[in-house]
Amino acid sequence: MKKEKTIGKSAGENSYDFIVIGAGVAGLAAGMYAGRLGLKTIVLGTSNSSELPIGGVITTTNVVENYPGFIKLTGTKLADKIRDHALDYKEFVAIKEEKVEKVENRRNIFLVKTDKSSYDGKTILIATGTKWKKLPEEVKGGREFENKGIAYCAICDGILYRNKVVAVIGGSDSAAKDALLLTEYAKKVYIIYRGEQIRAEPINLERVKNNKKIEVINNTNVLEVKGEQFVKSVVLDKPYQGKKELALDGVFVAIGHVVLSDLAKPLGVNLNEKGEIIINHKTSETNVSGVYAAGDVSDKQFKQAITGVAEGCTAAYSAYEYIMKKGK
Repeated sequence: MKKEKTIGKSAGENSYDFIVIGAGVAGLAAGMYAGRLGLKTIVLGTSNSSELPIGGVITTTNVVENYPGFIKLTGTKLADKIRDHALDYKEFVAIKEEKVEKVENRRNIFLVKTDKSSYDGKTILIATGTKWKKLPEEVKGGREFENKGIAYCAICDGILYRNKVVAVIGGSDSAAKDALLLTEYAKKVYIIYRGEQIRAEPINLERVKNNKKIEVINNTNVLEVKGEQFVKSVVLDKPYQGKKELALDGVFVAIGHVVLSDLAKPLGVNLNEKGEIIINHKTSETNVSGVYAAGDVSDKQFKQAITGVAEGCTAAYSAYEYIMKKGK
């Protein structure tokens, strides 16, 4: 059959039909769908202590309530389910914990170099997502106290603050969810936000308002994080209850994310002003033939696990069609 000559197991050991860079839910879902289509596929992602685990950002979410088919489950459980689904097609799909360092396009064959090996592929998907945005450089102590009271992952580090006083800096839905999670451990949780009102989803905004452990400090910026070996307080740009210094045991930063699209630049892939990869939202294609993008790294405005998964599956199908057309 022509299909078997073009895709699947006919390629060499390190040669693939579809290389997925990034092992968040978008990348894992793409791997699953590619496996269904018979594409020889490898999904590359890291689980080093300095990186997000396999499964990506969703694994730092304590409760997921907006993924169809599951009323409520943890982010880690959702990622595990998608990963297991991908590996159900083990004849075609491999998932490896490797960090991609370089990608090259050589006459429409993509060379992918990792910290452990090298691979070549007929098509690639960039699903590298984002990383947490850090406190601005002008916030004194913002770097000094990282991992010494400044944290970015409430589900990872919240348990360390049992019966302590903590603050979440930020006003997004993620900040609200972090604060709600932290109330399971801390005795008091402040949300410090520079805007007029936090921008949480209505259900989470209501939960924040009704939680007696949470207090919101609006229209306020953090100027400095102070401490000795660990965080002891933050300095605010305006008085709160008569004082500019607020005593704290920990600070959780939830001020957004930085797009991880650096690997796309050498390929000539078009980015927008935010650094997001511009894609055709019907096909997940970029402006470069054989290169696709999905998930938080793409320029889709509404970024959720479900939309990233959809983009990943779309990319896999588009890659399948691209390979089949080239094989004719």
